[in-house]
Amino acid sequence: MSSTKRRYLISALAGVLVAGTAMAAAGLSAGDRVSPVAAPGAPAAAAPNFGPPPGAPMSFADIFEKVSPAVVSINVTTRVDLSRMPRQIPGLPFEFRPPRQGGDEDGDGDGPRGPRRQSAGSGFFITADGYIVTNNHVIEDAESIKVVLKDETELDATVVGRDEGTDIAVLKVKGSGYTIVNFENSARPRVGDWVLTVGNPYNLGGTATAGIVSAYGRDIGEIFVDFIQLDAPINRGNSGGPTFDTYGRVIGVNTAIFSPTGGSVGIGFAIPAEVAARVSRQLIANGKVVRGYIGASIQNFDEDMAAAQGMAGQKGAIVAELTPGGPAEKAGLVTGDIVLSVNGARIRSSSELTRQVAKASPGDLLRLEVIREGKRRTVEIRSGTRPPESELAASQGGPGGPGSGPARPGSSAGQSLLGMTVAPLDDAGRRRAGLPADARGLVITAVDKSSDAASRGIQANDVLLRAGDRALAAPADLAAVVDQARRAGRPSVLVAVWRSGRTIFLPVKIAD
Repeated sequence: MSSTKRRYLISALAGVLVAGTAMAAAGLSAGDRVSPVAAPGAPAAAAPNFGPPPGAPMSFADIFEKVSPAVVSINVTTRVDLSRMPRQIPGLPFEFRPPRQGGDEDGDGDGPRGPRRQSAGSGFFITADGYIVTNNHVIEDAESIKVVLKDETELDATVVGRDEGTDIAVLKVKGSGYTIVNFENSARPRVGDWVLTVGNPYNLGGTATAGIVSAYGRDIGEIFVDFIQLDAPINRGNSGGPTFDTYGRVIGVNTAIFSPTGGSVGIGFAIPAEVAARVSRQLIANGKVVRGYIGASIQNFDEDMAAAQGMAGQKGAIVAELTPGGPAEKAGLVTGDIVLSVNGARIRSSSELTRQVAKASPGDLLRLEVIREGKRRTVEIRSGTRPPESELAASQGGPGGPGSGPARPGSSAGQSLLGMTVAPLDDAGRRRAGLPADARGLVITAVDKSSDAASRGIQANDVLLRAGDRALAAPADLAAVVDQARRAGRPSVLVAVWRSGRTIFLPVKIAD
């Protein structure tokens, strides 16, 4: 299942909601005035003005008339792959996923195919000759795609390109002279400004809803997108539809809602116009998206890590691993570097670093400001080309780690530090951990269950590679780092833990 379909509380928006407001139920419209009933014998009171406050539009009707011809409904036909569907076996508390079968009625070898399934979403024209932007999750796995215009004209559509990383896809229909809308990249509404969404919720095409921008920079687990949060009601079927500012410009592409029920609770998310426009251009030109790449695995450098390093309040991204022979390693970036900015853009999390690097084109020069051993320096990296996400996922992990057998630290006696018993890493330990023959570190032979190390998830057979700014080769190295941190008044020590082919940085508290 793709990342765009995996959300739990963040539910994808794609197919029948009949909703109304108290005003509509009362037969009132936004511009109506209501006159109170005067008491007998009392003078008639002047009718209060119930018009909108300064800054609010009297109506969204003019905007809707302008932009709605560019918004389309998208009807998709897919086939259910029965081999991928879990089954519940009576008496067992878990689902069973049958093994994939060879061959199917279509002869493509993907397994038995079930009945066809219909789903719906939204989209909008960005060129007069028929290019349409929508969400990837609306059209992926589609057997056929029909686009329905405002005048109910139905057109066949083909997929030009799609990008799972941002959930953007571009379709093409034949013809010309279509009404289009434009992305707004130079300015954007403020938090609290009015916005209008138009789409196809629950197959009710041509539906408009209004609200405000609730927040910017929402991270809901997607790598390449900082989402806009909206309170304009959006529901299943609004996926891929546009959000407009009060000038009728597209400021976002609706893609997800926060909902425990599956319906709108007033929290929706849109892909910013700047991201959608950039990705759409690449899909139209090349059919795919090319992103920058430096070859580094990174983590958030959070408050606990900063305190452990004596840098209270500092945020950034810490380099956990480097791809051998990759651009970052060639440029001199090292494990443990804390990245603060890329080409002057501030970095406060690993997601921000990934997005800044991804914006680069292959061959671009990236200037990373980093902290290394307490000092700031600049590392210049020539960007490479990011491999497909499936290839990157397959490269993660490795042999060894927990469950690979009991620790055998050799003849050296273990030493207890930070709630862990550690010993030098020997050849057998390197083989079990999947580390190269020249790797150094400390193998953990036991962990005190009451320690902070245990609460952080550190386990026996994990390997400590670094502590603070020091590479570890003997227990004395770790003891020196702990003693230095204690004398500096730091609450914890930042350690690099190797497990299952990955390096993870964790702050471990120093016991009293």
